[in-house]
Amino acid sequence: MSVESIGLLVTFLLGVFVLIGAMVAFLANKKQKIIDFSLGLAFSVIVMLIILDLIPEVIEHLGLRYIWLFLIFVVLGYGLLRGLDHFIPDHHDHHKMTKKEESNNLAHIGIISSIALVIHNIIEGMAVYSTVLTDVSTGLMLAIGIGFHNLPLGMVIATTFYQANQKSKKVWLVIGGVAFSTLVGGIISLLLNNQVVPEWVVGSLLSLTLGMLLFILFSELWPRIKKTKFAHERNLGLLIGIVIMLISLVI
Repeated sequence: MSVESIGLLVTFLLGVFVLIGAMVAFLANKKQKIIDFSLGLAFSVIVMLIILDLIPEVIEHLGLRYIWLFLIFVVLGYGLLRGLDHFIPDHHDHHKMTKKEESNNLAHIGIISSIALVIHNIIEGMAVYSTVLTDVSTGLMLAIGIGFHNLPLGMVIATTFYQANQKSKKVWLVIGGVAFSTLVGGIISLLLNNQVVPEWVVGSLLSLTLGMLLFILFSELWPRIKKTKFAHERNLGLLIGIVIMLISLVI
C-alpha cells in the first residue's frame, strides 16, 4: 500500500470515530438526561478544543506577524455563523420553550455545529494526511488523538438531530457528512499533488473555525446549559469532555 493510500485511509478512520460517538448516543436511552449530558459534553469539548488545539495551531501557523489575519478571520467566522443563524429555520429564543420548540432548537444547534465542524474537519484531514506522508507513525498517533475528541462530537450531533427528526436515515446522512469531511480534507491534499499550503492560509482557516466555535459556545450552547433540567448529568458531561480532551492531548 502506498503512503498516499495510507494517508487517505487514516483520514477515513477519523470519521469512524465520529460515527462511533453517534452510535453510542443512539444506543443510549434518548431522554432529557442524555440531552443535558451531551450539551455539557459539547461545551467542554469545544472549550478545550479552542484552548488546546486551535489557538496553539493558529500561533504556530500565523505567529505575531499575522495577528491581524487572526483577528479578521475570527470576527469573520463569528459573523458568518451569526448571519447564517437567521436563515436557518426553527430557531427560538432561549425562553421557556414548548417541547416542539425545544426539539427544533436542538436541531438548530446541530445544524450550526455541523457547519463549523465540517470546515474544521477538512482542515484536520489535510493536516493528518500531510503528516502521514512525512512520517506514518506520527500521523497515526496524531489521528488517534484527534479521534478521541471526535467521539463526543459524534454524540452531540446525533443527539441534537435525533430529538428533532425521528427519520434515522436523514440523521445518519448529516452525521456521515460531518464524519467523513476529514476524508475530504485528505482528498484535497492529494489533488493538490502534496503541495504545501501556505502557513497564513491554514492559520486563517483555523481562525475562521475558531470564530465559528466561539459563536456556538456563547450564542447557542451557553444559554442552553444554564437552563438544563438535570444539572448532575450536565456537569458529568462537562467533566468527561475535559477528560477526553486531556487524554487526546497526551496521546
